[in-house]
Amino acid sequence: MSTSSLWDRFQKYFLRYADLGISIDISRMRFDDDFISKMQPRVELALKKMSELESGAIANPDENRMVGHYWLRNPSLAPDAALKKEIEETDADILAFARDIHSGRITAEKGAKFTDVLLVGIGGSALGPQFVAEALGGTGDRMAIHFLDNTDPDGFDKTFDKIAVRFPQMLTVVISKSGGTKETRNGMVEAEARYRSAGLDFAKHAVAVTGVGSDLDKVAVAGHWLKRFPMWDWVGGRTSVMSAVGLVPAALQGLDTVQFLAGAAAMDAKTRATDVAQNAALLLALMWYSAGNGRGAKDMVILPYKDRLMLFSKYLQQLVMESLGKKLDLDGKEVHQGIAVYGNKGSTDQHAYVQQLRDGVANFFATFVEVRKDRATPSMEVDPSITSGDYLQGFLRGTRAALYEGGRDSITISIPEVNAFYVGALVALYERAVGFYATLVNINAYHQPGVEAGKKAATRILQIQQLVRKALEDSKGNSKSAAEIAGIVEADPEDVYHVLTHMLANTKNITSTPAPLPGNEKFALK
Repeated sequence: MSTSSLWDRFQKYFLRYADLGISIDISRMRFDDDFISKMQPRVELALKKMSELESGAIANPDENRMVGHYWLRNPSLAPDAALKKEIEETDADILAFARDIHSGRITAEKGAKFTDVLLVGIGGSALGPQFVAEALGGTGDRMAIHFLDNTDPDGFDKTFDKIAVRFPQMLTVVISKSGGTKETRNGMVEAEARYRSAGLDFAKHAVAVTGVGSDLDKVAVAGHWLKRFPMWDWVGGRTSVMSAVGLVPAALQGLDTVQFLAGAAAMDAKTRATDVAQNAALLLALMWYSAGNGRGAKDMVILPYKDRLMLFSKYLQQLVMESLGKKLDLDGKEVHQGIAVYGNKGSTDQHAYVQQLRDGVANFFATFVEVRKDRATPSMEVDPSITSGDYLQGFLRGTRAALYEGGRDSITISIPEVNAFYVGALVALYERAVGFYATLVNINAYHQPGVEAGKKAATRILQIQQLVRKALEDSKGNSKSAAEIAGIVEADPEDVYHVLTHMLANTKNITSTPAPLPGNEKFALK
């Protein structure tokens, strides 16, 4: 395609929200000019379903619940006055609590001012706050923030070692909707032990963000924790960053949560447009459909050219893949939908996997995220009349051109700067694109049966471990193979073997007799 025709295509498929300073360019996606018009029936259905969602329709039939994350940034959309009031009061309560912490009105148990936050959560209960903290935080934050976002003991120790001297002034925020998420429970238990070993009362340093009446809520009430904030059943984990899940840590960190919500509300308003050409979220969803033939045939590569947005691709992995990765469609037909997401940041990626993007398997489409403002401080020249930011822009545009020349498609999203408003707008843009795309391909974006299946399987393995331990105790001193123990506990021999090797690595009183084949290895309790 000639330079002049690319210029014409750019002007035709470039959407700019002049009042927001946000734009999206889909001109380097190779779709036919009649593609959007052919998709119009699906587009109209997607707009209808989104309107119903925002109005409070049951969106997750598995759990018979509404999905209302759009109400979080515009409570007037909530389907009844009680919900609207609850959202507004929670937001006000979060800000008031943060002010009391910052001012020293609420202190740690020995009268010290809180200086740090330890967030304990997993999945959406940690990933959203991590992304926001990385994007918007800095040396001027009111409180430093740290995370326990897994059940890795070595990871616990690494974080605890880093913050050991800060525990007397550490506020711990435990986030779990059900209160039964084991990874989060484990982090909480280990954190509580660290407070205790430092001679501190965990409850006097603890805040819960959880469902009313959950296991965690009961623990917080019984222990007289400092504060409790609600998690609502109509907010899913991957879309919870604008609920107390994200707002509590952000407010404590001193970030502008009001503008964060305002940016999302502004993007929501723009992407209610029924004219596809003026709806950035619909355009995104349509491009995903076009690139992957409506089946996720191509991966989504996220390339933000800004260090602060490094976690954006990780955040979008959960939002997109947990929402769209579904075995069945709404009609019960087996479809195996989904879009794989990966990425890091530019221009780092140009020294990593961009080589394959340019010359390797063409199994992806890229999304460049451009931030127009280079930095908050004055820039210096690194070459005559050239700054570091000029290089960053040059690498973005150059990589985009090189990919297109190599037959690779890309989208470019541009924002003026990285601040609370524009990060909120980016989050909202992708949340709505995911919702629209789900309707385009006839799936439910708001349940996650695969995740629940994984939790059940993990529980089964832990149950087997208890049975294996008892079997070893009952035959103490007698070595047995995994298959022999499996026969006793009525479990799969491979599951039993892996349980045994885990126990061997972490339990001092278990021995093994090595053998070339796993089936010949013998295990015993000393």
